[in-house]
Order: sequence, then C-alpha cells, then structure tokens
Amino acid sequence: MWDNPRLLNAAAGFLTALASMVFVLAAVLLLQRSTLFPLREMTVRGSLAHTSGADIERAVHGRIDGNFFAVDLAQVRAALEGLPWVRDAEVRRVWPDRLEATLEEHVALARWAGGGLVDVLGERFDGASDAALPQFAGPPGTEAAVARRYRRFGEILAPLGAVPARVTLSPRYAWRLRLADGLAVELGRDAPDDPVEARLARLVAAWPLTLGRMQKKHEYVDLRYPNGFALRLAEAKGR
Repeated sequence: MWDNPRLLNAAAGFLTALASMVFVLAAVLLLQRSTLFPLREMTVRGSLAHTSGADIERAVHGRIDGNFFAVDLAQVRAALEGLPWVRDAEVRRVWPDRLEATLEEHVALARWAGGGLVDVLGERFDGASDAALPQFAGPPGTEAAVARRYRRFGEILAPLGAVPARVTLSPRYAWRLRLADGLAVELGRDAPDDPVEARLARLVAAWPLTLGRMQKKHEYVDLRYPNGFALRLAEAKGR
C-alpha cells in the first residue's frame, strides 16, 4: 500500500474529508454552546384577531433555549401552531439576535357540533368565538365536505334571501338544512341522477308559486321525492 500512490492519495483525501467534517461539527457545537450570540427578541408578523401577545409568550416559554444558533425552530413553530387560533406558523432566524414568526390565523366559518369551529378552508380547530355562526354537524372527517355544501346551498338559496343556519350530514350521508327562519329542509342522500343541489334548486324555482304564496308559516319541507315535495305547516304539528 505504501508504495501505491493512488491508494495513498485516496487515503489522504479520506482523512482530509474526515478531518474537515470533525472540524465543522466541532465549530457547530461551539457556536451552539457559545454565549456570544444570545437571542434578544422575537418579533411576530401577521394579522391577529384572536391570538394575543400573552398567548404567544406562554406558548414559546421555555422553548427558546440557547443562543441564536442553538434554538430549535421546529419546536418553536410547533408551539405556536398549538395555539387554538393559529393555523400556520413560519419561524426564521434574523441575524444577529432575533427570531421572526409569521402567523396565520383560522377564519371561522361555523361551529362544529362535535366541538370547536370550522374555518373557511373546511378545517376544524379548537377555537372559541362569541360570533353568530352557522352550525355544522357530520361524521368525523367530513368538515370540509360540509363546508363546501354550505357554500353551495347558500348560493342556491340566495334568490329567496334565505340563509342556512344549520347544515347536517347524517351517519348515512343524508343532508338536512335548517334555515335562519326556522324552516327545516330534508334533502336526503345524493343520487347520481338527482344530486341534492338539484333538489334544492327545484324548491327555489317552485317557491314563488307554492310556499311563497302561503300565509301560514311552514316548518318542514321534504325534498326526497322525484317529482315534488312534502310540506308540514307549523300549525299542523302534533295533529
């Protein structure tokens, strides 16, 4: 081996690379443990309506350890995203002594019957709100589907000035609405040739000549019929 230049050059290259790696590792460890690069502040960016500075401070307390190089950005990000209203957090170092966090909050769309809220992207989160919000209900994991249908139902009902106050998807995947005026609308399950949106659109089209002409208040409409619908008046309840 000692009289083989190629092997000697290869061994020398390997040892040089190994020494460089050890040097870099030692330098990184030294920087992480050094007291010469302390973190002095963390700034927060984003339009925050439900997350206070005190909330943020509590979330990151004890997680910003070490100096500028040693702080675990992933840990800080996870702590911030653990706040109820924070949907997404990005954390970066800003030389020489600062962290910068950019936060995005959920925008609440509705309350979820199983607890928490649903945002405009159809994601459930554990926030609380005093705002007047519609109510959603459905099997676990259907929050996004219910949110999409809520928007579509609202578009179909807009010509009547009607607003869905509750959208329910049953365990059998049947749809039901309750409007802001109290009217319950039974839509049933989707069918390939008769989706629930089409049934609701038929009700809206027929409204001026049917329910729109009635003096008595109606409380329930069943649209699970191919050629019409069933109606129950409030005064008829219990008869």
